[in-house]
Amino acid sequence: MGDPSATNIHPTAVIDPQARLGAGVQVGAYAVIGPEVEIGDGSRIGPHCTIEGPTRIGRDNVFHGHAAIGGEPQDKKYRGERVTLEIGDGNSIREFVTINRGTGDGGGVTRLGNRNWILAYCHIAHDCIIGDDCVFSNNATLAGHVHIGNQVILSGFSGIHQFCRIGDHAFIGMGAFVNGDVPPFLMVAQEKYSRPRGINLEGLKRRGFDAARIAAIKRAYRALYMGEAKLDEAKAELAEIAEESADVRGFLDFINAGERPLLR
Repeated sequence: MGDPSATNIHPTAVIDPQARLGAGVQVGAYAVIGPEVEIGDGSRIGPHCTIEGPTRIGRDNVFHGHAAIGGEPQDKKYRGERVTLEIGDGNSIREFVTINRGTGDGGGVTRLGNRNWILAYCHIAHDCIIGDDCVFSNNATLAGHVHIGNQVILSGFSGIHQFCRIGDHAFIGMGAFVNGDVPPFLMVAQEKYSRPRGINLEGLKRRGFDAARIAAIKRAYRALYMGEAKLDEAKAELAEIAEESADVRGFLDFINAGERPLLR
């Protein structure tokens, strides 16, 4: 048997001398890895993938064929300044996914956390920040500067407008185009424009939320979305609920921190 810690590079792959590959990294046929790329132990780079730097990739990631990672931002203001991409551990990046580096005036970094599944043809634009344990279904697209929390699901063909934020445990339905902030726990679906359709109840149950936690989140949703209250009035009611619910405190903190209009 071969040494599992040995790096395995296909003879047709092109690896820049400045790239750093960890133990056990596999690189497939015709892959191209540029300078200032760092790939952690046990990661696998599929055939025809392109990884440009500066990009730092953690351990045990899998990049399937034709993924284009770390390319220059698709932003007309970009003038070649040094900007980066950071990818954590244990992510699965499927075929034809594109992930761009940051921009100089947008924070300078695009960041993907740990254990995310990014399915075929997804696009993650410059300066996006993505948490852990998310699933982006086929053709989900993020514009620049989008922030995605933890355990968020984007269904196929969904699109997120630039500078929007999606809170933890949210679920964005198939074909939904989101042009405002989505608080944690919500489910969003498409009509002409996307709108909230309740909380992500099934997802919360699967993640171990008990009845009391879910009841508080439901109360928060009703306060914000199901009455005639103006936003300031709804926030006052949320503050009362938040006194006994850490989840609702997080929900309210998310709303108060936003710069874009809230999706309502």
